[in-house]
Amino acid sequence: MTKPSLPDLLHAAVTAVGGTERPGQVAMAEAVAEAIDENAHRLIQAGTGTGKSLGYLVPALAHGERVVVATATLALQRQLVERDLPRTVEALHPQLRRRPQFAMLKGRSNYLCLHRLHEGAPQDEEEGLFDQFEAAAPSSKLGQDLLRLRDWADETETGDRDDLTPGVSDRAWSQVSVSSRECLGATKCAYGAECFAEAARERAKLADVVVTNHALLAIDAIEGAPVLPQHEVLIVDEAHELVSRVTGVATGELTPGQVNRAVKRAAKLVDEKTADSLQNAAESFERIMELALPGRLETVPEDLGYALLALRDAAREVISRMGATRDKSMADEDAVRKQALASVENIHAVAERITLGSEYDVVWYERHEPRGGAAYRHSGATLRVAPLSVSGLLREKLFEDRSVVLTSATLKLGGDFNGVAASLGLSPEGVEGEDVPVWKGLDVGSPFDYPKQGILYVAKHLATPGREGTRGDMMDELAELIEAAGGRTLGLFSSMRGAKAAAEELRTRLDHPILLQGEETLGELIKNFAADPRTCLFGTLSLWQGVDVPGPSCQLVIMDRIPFPRPDDPLMSARQKSVEEHGGNGFMAVAATHAALLMAQGAGRLVRASGDRGVVAVLDPRLATARYGGFLKSSLPDFWYTTDRNQVRRSLAAIDTAAQAEGK
Repeated sequence: MTKPSLPDLLHAAVTAVGGTERPGQVAMAEAVAEAIDENAHRLIQAGTGTGKSLGYLVPALAHGERVVVATATLALQRQLVERDLPRTVEALHPQLRRRPQFAMLKGRSNYLCLHRLHEGAPQDEEEGLFDQFEAAAPSSKLGQDLLRLRDWADETETGDRDDLTPGVSDRAWSQVSVSSRECLGATKCAYGAECFAEAARERAKLADVVVTNHALLAIDAIEGAPVLPQHEVLIVDEAHELVSRVTGVATGELTPGQVNRAVKRAAKLVDEKTADSLQNAAESFERIMELALPGRLETVPEDLGYALLALRDAAREVISRMGATRDKSMADEDAVRKQALASVENIHAVAERITLGSEYDVVWYERHEPRGGAAYRHSGATLRVAPLSVSGLLREKLFEDRSVVLTSATLKLGGDFNGVAASLGLSPEGVEGEDVPVWKGLDVGSPFDYPKQGILYVAKHLATPGREGTRGDMMDELAELIEAAGGRTLGLFSSMRGAKAAAEELRTRLDHPILLQGEETLGELIKNFAADPRTCLFGTLSLWQGVDVPGPSCQLVIMDRIPFPRPDDPLMSARQKSVEEHGGNGFMAVAATHAALLMAQGAGRLVRASGDRGVVAVLDPRLATARYGGFLKSSLPDFWYTTDRNQVRRSLAAIDTAAQAEGK
């Protein structure tokens, strides 16, 4: 039988999902197929509207070997598993003569734990187990959530938290889920045969395509114990997010509250002397944390060093002596032991990591405003340790023994792929050598006509934003632009404080409804924003990738300032300093690259369909005047560019008038 051609397969898949074939999608599919055939690596930038998920799924399914697809957002995982994969598999079946299987796989804590649900969660205040359903008043929100979870457990086939609609609070979910460290293991657990997490793993082992998230991919790489099944091809979608997700997984933290919980859990399982030793170390650590000032610790202070050594040694002793419990009558001793062990092992690991003092780690204090209630009575300080860079880890773990395709709408920053490639541990494109993964970059463009569909406006006349304080001229500009646009505005702010201040002031000055991130769930905010064109939605960085509102509801995207990292961000400033010490330009490699990525994502919210028109307004004159402005602008879609405020107001008014004439 002749092998079906890639163009024929792509055409069948695109038709099945009701889409339109685009040259960029065809070019992407060919590049992915070539990478898989050659066991090679590709970085592929595919602009909004390219149809990139089919651009990689079709060649992956046609290849026939197992493929792992890792995405950053839940929305894309759901789209792949619920829409794109089922339709594509059916569409390709007549030509492939097979129906490839697919499955979703997440970390264990995303699945309902039947042991926790039926036996209760080990609690710090009780000897033994605690029935959360009895303790939570049925009339309380927590009680209602738990009762709903109990009913859902009888209906659900997956036990996946994201299949529960509407969702429940983190607090409620924590009562019915476990981390991988707390899990008893299928063979020791009375519910092992019915376990949802184990069932998901078994489905993944049998699947041709496994859809997962960046965090699980990072755990698989870092912890050495394989979580993902063996695979020949890895496709990383939303790849611009990968470095920050891997950094998050590789970051350790210690807080006094966390240490105190571990002390309580361990006290039931070891002799009094060993428990007292951990208690004393915890008290010393808490005293030091009460005085902690936020910022990087280039060297660990002597008193903190002693406290961490004491914690490490006491935790090690607890772990070694946790073989015998003091209370043989304890209910479900295995579950209590496993949770205690997980808590103490984490403390031991983080304390040891900081005391060893690797030059490749960054250590810092963070402080949080104390909140009321007993749960927050401990110091609001956190001690964190994160890798200075994850590029070496990614180079070693990501690109070995498989073909890797990384794709996103924003991988070319400043005009080339090398900045993003460097953060992934790759040498510049075309450089070859021993232990150097060779890769090629491809920009397949976008089906949109950016110069005709959008304007990039820089408010060059405004004052340069300072670190603190309100910007009166910026608020006036913001108000005028929103009025000209007739609402229809997504305001993207570099801080939550900025978003809140703008919302509060403009609610008193404008007649347009202004929604603010945090006042409703993100899903509700986006739904309400899309429903009424007069409405504005203000939010911060986390909103920049979550908004997909084609059409007249979003015709003005405003960025209040260039989103450089805060100068006091310990990890970013350490990374910048490290680049400079090695002879590079730390500002461009770290701060400007960070800002370019966020601005590209933000600007990408404007044009989501071929009929969209609008303006991206940057209320920071540095984009027009600073030397790095060209680098940032070349990272954005190729909009028509202007600094003429009157021209922009006329354009916005014309776009608003046209939308109203169409009844939108």
